[in-house]
Amino acid sequence: MSAEIVNLRQFKKKQARSEKEKQAEQNRISFGRTKVEKQLTKALNDKAEQSHAQGRIDKSDDDK
Repeated sequence: MSAEIVNLRQFKKKQARSEKEKQAEQNRISFGRTKVEKQLTKALNDKAEQSHAQGRIDKSDDDK
């Protein structure tokens, strides 16, 4: 029943490096895109928002 001895300082540093690497990966995905890719994403989002807005039914004051 011998447990592995762990240095907490090293463990905390390793965990911090892992968290920073996860954040860096997210930043690469978010900010590492070309201008054309950003424009395409914006155009697709605008189109989806516009088609969603077209399906809305506006409530008038008479319907209450």
